[in-house]
Amino acid sequence: MAFFTTSDGTRLFYKDWGPKDAQPVMFHHGWPLSSDDWDSQMLFFLAEGYRVIAHDRRGHGRSDQTDTGNEMDTYAADVAELAESLDLRDVVHIGHSTGGGEAARYAARAQAGRVAKVVLIGAVPPVMVQSDKNPDGIPMEVFDGFRTALVANRAQFFLDVASGPFYGFNREGATVSQGLIQNWWRQGMAGGAKAHYDCIAAFSETDFTEDLTALSVPVLFIHGEDDQIVPISNSAHKAIKLVRDGTLRTYPGLSHGLFATHPDVVNPDLLAFAAK
Repeated sequence: MAFFTTSDGTRLFYKDWGPKDAQPVMFHHGWPLSSDDWDSQMLFFLAEGYRVIAHDRRGHGRSDQTDTGNEMDTYAADVAELAESLDLRDVVHIGHSTGGGEAARYAARAQAGRVAKVVLIGAVPPVMVQSDKNPDGIPMEVFDGFRTALVANRAQFFLDVASGPFYGFNREGATVSQGLIQNWWRQGMAGGAKAHYDCIAAFSETDFTEDLTALSVPVLFIHGEDDQIVPISNSAHKAIKLVRDGTLRTYPGLSHGLFATHPDVVNPDLLAFAAK
């Protein structure tokens, strides 16, 4: 059990496996989960000889259940402090959903030499919520519904998300994994309600346009074409146009949680990008 304390006194849980002189791959999890969501990918890259690192974002998993700092600037600053503490260089950063936003913001501001490549899987950039600047975004009422459901019955809300749209288990003919549902719920309920509530604004309202345009490293976008949580038309299709060196890889019929439901499909694509 490894913990790192940030400059504001927040304890973050993290995993750091593999040879310390190997190229690092760092994983950034989605809302409201934890580093455990990357088990398949961490074991896969570890077997390929990489050093693998993943942390529980503040307010999530085993990290402190903070009531402040639950926004993207602080999330990215936490990553920067952890990367500096571990002296991580030439890192491939892989972020999913909210973690994709965190990875993009960190990479855009990182010290020279820290970041080699970025992978954004089902990621929220450039911005999710509907506005005058983003008229085809998702209406604020949807995210207000998330907040209402979380306050009313967080446990049931998390069960409903995992059982339905997150993995596409609400689609006709879907192969439902009760283990994935229960593991999603387990991770979510380990975190703090206040941090999870605050993070809804962080993942839905943060504008990552400037972060994407600032990235000078290669960026791979991975997205399920049947993503019901972060629709591809509102995210990857827009984000790919903003980066300097981007590649978009889409998967017909796959969901928001495609790397968990289909690691045999996604992992080789992640490795191919990291290794080239």
